[in-house]
Amino acid sequence: MYEGIVQDLIDELGHLPGVGPKGAQRIAFHLLQAEPADVRRLAEVLLEVKSRVRFCAICFNVSEDEQCRICRDPRRDQTVLCVVEEYKDVVAIERTKEFRGRYHVLGGAISPIDGIGPDQLHITELFKRLSDGAITEVILATDPNLEGEATATYLTRMLKPLELRITRLASGLPVGGDLEYADEVTLGRAFAGRRTAE
Repeated sequence: MYEGIVQDLIDELGHLPGVGPKGAQRIAFHLLQAEPADVRRLAEVLLEVKSRVRFCAICFNVSEDEQCRICRDPRRDQTVLCVVEEYKDVVAIERTKEFRGRYHVLGGAISPIDGIGPDQLHITELFKRLSDGAITEVILATDPNLEGEATATYLTRMLKPLELRITRLASGLPVGGDLEYADEVTLGRAFAGRRTAE
């Protein structure tokens, strides 16, 4: 335990995902040894990100504008919609260069243990997007873990009456993994070999 503001800094850094107590302490001491201008620049970027970045009004991807660059791009296939859990999954899929359609970010996955049900996700907005009939295929690209599978199963059941082509990413992704950690080749193969959801 350190005194005052140093311990406060370590505690705050420890709240970041993937940063444990030792990592938080290392980052705190790095910041203490850094030049004041570097620390100021980091603080300014953090504040600017919080004030400027929002979520796309259409797909809920991260954006600085009302619509993200993917939703604004007229070259994207407007008939295919890829449903993902988080905006970081969009980045993972975009790195493969296999998908040229649009996205819909749910904002998480169904997880009763964590108190997350369909009402806490952007599922209502998904159905609004599908209501005009322009989309003919929905790709369910949720994580291949328990929550992701539950979300995909729920969405498949809800989407069936709309008579859309509903597909799921193919094998190649490890069960229990997250899309954001998959390498481009594995994710690309999974995308190319997607199958109809059951």
